[in-house]
Amino acid sequence: MQEDFLHYIWKHKSFDTSLLKTTKGESIAIANLGQHNHNAGPDFFNAQISIANQLWAGNVEIHIKSSDWYVHNHEVDRAYDNVILHVVWEHDTQIFRKDNSEIPTLELKHYVDKSLVNNYQKLMQSKSWINCETSFSELDDFLLYNWLERLYIERLERKSEEIQYLLNSSHNNWEAVLFKMLTKNFGLKVNGESFLSLAHSFKFSIVRKLQKDILDLEALFFGQAKLLNDDVQEAYYLNLQKRYQFLKQKFKLTHQGVLPLQFFRLRPSNFPTVRLSQLAMLYYVNTSLFSEIITAKTKEDVYNLFNIETSEFWKSHYTFSKKSKTSKKALSKSFIDLLIINTIIPLQFSYAKVQGKPIEDHVFDFMKQMNAEKNSIVSKFLDLKPIEKTALTSQALLQLKQNYCDKNKCLQCAIGNRLIVKY
Repeated sequence: MQEDFLHYIWKHKSFDTSLLKTTKGESIAIANLGQHNHNAGPDFFNAQISIANQLWAGNVEIHIKSSDWYVHNHEVDRAYDNVILHVVWEHDTQIFRKDNSEIPTLELKHYVDKSLVNNYQKLMQSKSWINCETSFSELDDFLLYNWLERLYIERLERKSEEIQYLLNSSHNNWEAVLFKMLTKNFGLKVNGESFLSLAHSFKFSIVRKLQKDILDLEALFFGQAKLLNDDVQEAYYLNLQKRYQFLKQKFKLTHQGVLPLQFFRLRPSNFPTVRLSQLAMLYYVNTSLFSEIITAKTKEDVYNLFNIETSEFWKSHYTFSKKSKTSKKALSKSFIDLLIINTIIPLQFSYAKVQGKPIEDHVFDFMKQMNAEKNSIVSKFLDLKPIEKTALTSQALLQLKQNYCDKNKCLQCAIGNRLIVKY
């Protein structure tokens, strides 16, 4: 038995309330269960409960055993002076306030259907990939898709907190926030944090000043990424070195805090050299990138905006020192889809939120139009039950696994709630 489960039972009134009595035999009638408190203090605030036909207003504290009151030292904590009812699973001792007045106790186990307890224990004792793995395929589609939409909004809310942090550290410069988010996501999973540290290493205003010259932008990016420190006798490389030394002195640039880049086990098309050149080209050809992104309504709008490739040198190179077969190195649609999922939609969501504007339907339409991401978590869920393969559902499934399943938060999950009642 866990206290979280007792909180769930009390909050959802999942017990027989018709003939409740205290351990002393006094009648209990619940007018208001109270407000669930997730912080320090009693578990439920502002409850209204009649005990022996006397209406009381105050707080409710919940424990597995009555004696836990003393284990947690509530008897000396003023925050618990206004507890009007002690709800426990097992009553093993009388409880008193600081003034020695006895607190009425409700022993809950006499009023809860045993099947509910069995269902909960069956779910929580599962050793599967997720607790509800054996029952996931039986879920009602209406419940599942409604829950997935709520989970996706939760994920956007979490990302908006990260964006707010970037906004605060960028002095409310949305263009700088966009640059940092794009830079991180151009680095993908392997180099994302390294690319973000690079974006943090200089002010976005420098990018603005250099936008008219692609070589200056590349010199800035490659130089700050510590990729211009080798002895490479190549005209393009030497030119970037010279430009970077000038920029370094002019803008007082340092490498402090910039994390090393990884090339190992990456496909050549994802080498940081290629991605940094593409990022530089994106800002070279788009002088109003933020306004274009924030007003984009369709995938096609974004595809057109990100229809860029590397500068000329990188069409025949993946590294500075070795020439390769000439090829066009443009951003693929699958890569742009990742940018839409991880940068553009969260940014549009956060921008509307900060501006106090309603979240437009196209934010969700965007996600429903795009294919689901391919990863082990999404694949495992799809093995359990056929689910629409959209980016919205894949993002929601990631939220479900990482923030509910992995943390055993079945009681806070719509799926877990349904199964506890249904089993």
